[in-house]
Amino acid sequence: MPNYTPCEQICYVLKRVPAGCVVSYGQLADLAGLPGRARLAGRCLKETSQNVPWHRVVRADGKLAFPSGSEAYEDQERRLNREEVVITRGRVHMQTYNWKPDIYTILAELPF
Repeated sequence: MPNYTPCEQICYVLKRVPAGCVVSYGQLADLAGLPGRARLAGRCLKETSQNVPWHRVVRADGKLAFPSGSEAYEDQERRLNREEVVITRGRVHMQTYNWKPDIYTILAELPF
């Protein structure tokens, strides 16, 4: 089996988050086999050149991670709205939109 970098693992999982769902940075790291590495997930998304649905990643409390009114905030909000994710006062309702994959299905698909 090839060796994957932590960032490749994070991007691999993120590409599987379906439209209309979101994950937190911590959840993304957990699903990538990197528990407790939420900050690493954020850093990887900032630095990646891969085409990943970065807009589906939010803070654990459902807030968009960018400053309100910034270009990145507006872009993320626009992309999530296109996927019919409702954002109220800068926050996604996590109980409604949080991706909750069957862990056994995820583990079976992971190449690492």
